[in-house]
Amino acid sequence: MKKMILPLFALAALASCQEEKKPAEAPVVAAANTENKTEAPAPAKAMPDQATMEKNWKDYMTPGTEHGLLAEAKGDWVGEMKMWQAPGAPPDSSTIQQENRMLLGGRYQQSIAKGNVMTMPFEGISTVGFDNHKKKYVSTWIDNMGTGVMNMEGSWDATTKTINFTGKMINPATKAEEDVRETFTILDKDHHLMTMYGTGPDGKEFKTMQIHYTRKK
Repeated sequence: MKKMILPLFALAALASCQEEKKPAEAPVVAAANTENKTEAPAPAKAMPDQATMEKNWKDYMTPGTEHGLLAEAKGDWVGEMKMWQAPGAPPDSSTIQQENRMLLGGRYQQSIAKGNVMTMPFEGISTVGFDNHKKKYVSTWIDNMGTGVMNMEGSWDATTKTINFTGKMINPATKAEEDVRETFTILDKDHHLMTMYGTGPDGKEFKTMQIHYTRKK
């Protein structure tokens, strides 16, 4: 409060001096000041007490059962992949090798996939975590077939054992940002199924990719 009072006092003193020197111009100056006056900033929100802030931070940083679900997929996997370039088109098939590991004290899962896709060497890296604040799974994906980062968020469906992700990605062919949807289903501890959906030329959703993962023994 003291910091606010001092500038206001100085402004009042300056206005007083102007009135003494040019009394006739005072109303004009006042009008100009009124027009240029900016709105006062919104009052700051009350901060939680120290104990509450410490608890909030601890809750945010502590891995839970959702992170444990990701940790169950640690290890080496083989992925049988199919990709569809257009609705109704025959799929391109390939096989990828994938290594899953947990990072930063079990807070994030990192997956590194390698193989050949459409006769080209392919490498991609994903990170998946569970945001304790959002109560959602969050993921990123990068690969050597683009220069952007795909971000998605998803919720866990315990009935189907599926994480349902949604997000946006750039379609390199059209340079347009499009909606993307992914389902990641845990069939059992050694078999997972990932299915991705994109937007077709007619604006409707269609299946663009499917990967059936099998854990290496």
